[in-house]
Amino acid sequence: MSMTIIGLTGGIGSGKSTVGKILESYGMPLYNSDLRARQIMNESPEIIRSLKKWYGEEIYVNNLLDRKKLGAAVFADREQLTRLNKLVHPIVFKDFDDWVSEQNTDFIVKEAAILLEVESHTDCDAIITISAPEELRIKRVMDRDDTTRQLVLDRMSKQWTDEEREAKSDYILHNDGNLADLEKQVKNLYITLKERFTDQ
Repeated sequence: MSMTIIGLTGGIGSGKSTVGKILESYGMPLYNSDLRARQIMNESPEIIRSLKKWYGEEIYVNNLLDRKKLGAAVFADREQLTRLNKLVHPIVFKDFDDWVSEQNTDFIVKEAAILLEVESHTDCDAIITISAPEELRIKRVMDRDDTTRQLVLDRMSKQWTDEEREAKSDYILHNDGNLADLEKQVKNLYITLKERFTDQ
């Protein structure tokens, strides 16, 4: 049978990476688009050259992108964010295609915060959205990234709402902070996916 691609998305701080790791533990190879984009932005000569041109040589410190400085610029300005996405996304899309060609499994998971916004879901057979209360998401990101509430809100304002994502998704998991409950939801969803897409 052909490979089934499961799209996994959710707003910043929703817990999609936690869900991705749980699915990975069930034997589903995981492509973390956001993590790979960070790595690629430190490796791609084209991206490095463009970012230095736009933001100055100091946007890289010891050959590593200053993500806080870049984030402060692009998440406060939609035009700059659009310009950045047009630069980075085609390179990440190709990286994903190359990664897929190396996999030999029934299922793979494609995780991305803006999977739907940039229409990166068109090759997915099913889409999972992780939803969580907004205040909880803000707190998680502030704790995780040691950032300010305003910067988190700026980033959230550039993403779709949970309601918009849910309308385009096949499955919705609610992550209200209880890890055991989330793990149970993922396990049940894994069983559902196996039943839907395989004969097992």
